[in-house]
Amino acid sequence: MRIRATTAAVSGALALSALAAPAALAADAPKVPAGVAAASKTAHSTSGKSAFSTAATGTPYDLDASFSNVKVNKGKNIAVGTTNVVKVPVSFTLTHGVDVNIHADDFVSAIDLYRGPSFQDSIWYFDSNNAACTDTSDTTASCTATVEIDPAELLNEDAGSWKVAGFAVAFNGEDQENPNLDNVGVAVTDPVGAFKLQRYSKLTVNASPEPVKKGKTITVTGKLSRASWDDGLYHGYANQSVKLQYRKKTSSTYTTLKTIKSSSTGTLTTTTTATADGYYRYSFAGTTTTPAVSATGDYVDVQ
Repeated sequence: MRIRATTAAVSGALALSALAAPAALAADAPKVPAGVAAASKTAHSTSGKSAFSTAATGTPYDLDASFSNVKVNKGKNIAVGTTNVVKVPVSFTLTHGVDVNIHADDFVSAIDLYRGPSFQDSIWYFDSNNAACTDTSDTTASCTATVEIDPAELLNEDAGSWKVAGFAVAFNGEDQENPNLDNVGVAVTDPVGAFKLQRYSKLTVNASPEPVKKGKTITVTGKLSRASWDDGLYHGYANQSVKLQYRKKTSSTYTTLKTIKSSSTGTLTTTTTATADGYYRYSFAGTTTTPAVSATGDYVDVQ
């Protein structure tokens, strides 16, 4: 589990020095798929040198490549719970010079999802695997990849606005762990998109008594909760506006009866009058850090 935000907050060249540093520093560094680790180090470093041992020499050249038409999670925000690794599909168009061999064994193109002001100064990030690219012309390719987001690598402070960058690295036969950087090409397109990374939400409802006589009072309870990446549990989401909604047994459309606030522990309680057989549910519109969610309707038989 990620523990200290202070270690993760290093940026730029310092962040890459941490990636190559002893385990005591690297423990809180972003985890990168093995196939793109060296490329990610190179791309995240301004000069490339700080990512490697002191034996590395030279400076990467500007690779003739760029990213466009980038789509992350099919254009939707990303909600992450407490246990399951979320596999996020990404796609993009890679445009490159005719002399750039994007199918070389040591060529890497990938998508970087990050929180922070820029790709170089990111606070935290997740990289995709090496993209699978299909040529659409001599200088363009359609590419797909997957970014895996593990909730164990997140803190609650990470919820909110994230950005997207694309990076490509051509090692051109160099030893990826200790290259002559003069022979390594790097291209970064930043930013190429944005999204919200959100704490997965849950919402419950219970309407009682069941059955109930027409005109009598129905009490509707429930709870709004969301994932905590700090401790791996779900906790009540306090002081949030939640709608009580109802639909008749013969209808497929819910109408809002009233809006109430969740308690300090996320619980919900209100009353309404029984009119006809139907379903009651709570519905939450969501916030920047938490996705919208609606409870499964609870049926009440009105006699």
